[in-house]
Amino acid sequence: MTMDAHVDLSVALGELELANPVMTASGTFASGREFAAFVDLNRLGAVVTKGVSAQPWDGNESPRIAETPSGMLNSIGLQNPGAEAFCAKDLVWLKEHAPRVPVIVNVSGHTVDEYAAVVERLDEECAVSAYEINISCPNVDEGGLAFGTSCPAAAAVVAACREVTTRPLIVKLSPNVSDIAEIARAVEAAGADAVSLINTLLGMAIDVDTRRPMLARGVGGLSGPAIRPVAVRMVWQVARAVTIPVVGMGGIMTGRDAIEFMLAGATAVAVGTANFIDPTATMRVLDGVEEYCRKHGVKRVRDLIGAVSL
Repeated sequence: MTMDAHVDLSVALGELELANPVMTASGTFASGREFAAFVDLNRLGAVVTKGVSAQPWDGNESPRIAETPSGMLNSIGLQNPGAEAFCAKDLVWLKEHAPRVPVIVNVSGHTVDEYAAVVERLDEECAVSAYEINISCPNVDEGGLAFGTSCPAAAAVVAACREVTTRPLIVKLSPNVSDIAEIARAVEAAGADAVSLINTLLGMAIDVDTRRPMLARGVGGLSGPAIRPVAVRMVWQVARAVTIPVVGMGGIMTGRDAIEFMLAGATAVAVGTANFIDPTATMRVLDGVEEYCRKHGVKRVRDLIGAVSL
């Protein structure tokens, strides 16, 4: 097969134009500072930051990371210095070192008003391109249930954020629900411009010698290659249920993994746990996507979106 010298890797998440479909997954790349020696940040499709809340969050007690077969469990607890510190330090650094790359800020909150407050504060910053709304946070007004497990609660968060910004809203969906497509439709109706999935699956690991959980809080979020088939299935389901773009994530290690998500219906992908194993993972995935397109004569990567044959 003849290999075309040029591949158009550009994709769009609503009004947000990306030079290529490879993004970072929130919580695995911080704001890029630690990876700058290994990754050309300006080659990324977008940088998705660690979660930002209105006030500083301390996070959970240690141990809060445990390795599992083909994956890892984490119970970090969304530790972050708060919106003001993020704007003063991380956002300034990103604007200087990655000026050509869209910055998508992951937003966390314990209440609907907290989510809206963070978005409203960040909307003052020209360096922010879009928001990823993490609805896996516990809703303190509803006994600690995650916003993302209820259609009304998820929609309420999105509607509140929509009221304070015109920038793109990407809603990060939890897989720990009975029908993820139902949640996706609810946030689309509330004003989401895109959805990203999946967030981590709830899991647990026990040290059989001590007979104690390997995480201080007992349970945590499972990520890595072990969850990829579940993530691909959910991306496929959601892409068929909504009209807005889908960002796929969950165990992406190679360019072929990224292509699998795109064939299932993802417009873009996010690389997460792989960053802990190899700090150059995003570059490898991006190179692999382009290599696949050249090998298979694909001139525009967007032509692969949802192209799985059933």
